[in-house]
Amino acid sequence: MVSQRINTQVELKAANAIPEERILDAAYQLLLSFGMQRITMADIARQAGVSRATLYRRWGGVREVLGALTIREWTALTLAAMPGEARAIGRAELVDGVVRLVRGIRVHPLLRKIIEVDPDFLTPYLLTRRGTNTNHQLEMLTGALGLAVAEGSVRAEDPELLARAVLLTAWSFTLTGPVFTDTPDGAGPELDRLDAELRLLLDRYLAPQQQGGHA
Repeated sequence: MVSQRINTQVELKAANAIPEERILDAAYQLLLSFGMQRITMADIARQAGVSRATLYRRWGGVREVLGALTIREWTALTLAAMPGEARAIGRAELVDGVVRLVRGIRVHPLLRKIIEVDPDFLTPYLLTRRGTNTNHQLEMLTGALGLAVAEGSVRAEDPELLARAVLLTAWSFTLTGPVFTDTPDGAGPELDRLDAELRLLLDRYLAPQQQGGHA
């Protein structure tokens, strides 16, 4: 009994020693090659050079692995696009960050592949629940907007409310923008024009009201 417990502990330590990035990189390559529906845990294990038991100690199935992958990718894009935390920023910098995030996610190979072959993966996050990525983006936006309100370049309103409205708007330009411009790859002159409108829309929405109630 003691020997069995020790062996189990050794196996868990060995599984934990395998970098998560290695597994997620393998899942990323498989998703781009085959799409989500055709990937199995055995495929991911083989691509990463690990056992299926190692995967199941961390994730319950393929969707959980791919959920972790999207968290990694969108978090990196968000951190790269948005202004740094804990410093005063202006409205223009914040709006530029949101537009950069929209453009970055919209052309990301991961999103393009999901939309192309596995769009149902996105449905729960659009209709029934918030995911980790959404919560992280809301948190970052709320903090940045709070600083911009204090700095005076964004109108005095609840930063969390503003963050929700901004993110909802950003999502429509990210996911539906290519449909409205007939650009399935998520890039091109027509989307550049649309993004300019997004920048104008957000800038005017967030601008402080001048005397007389006009922005």
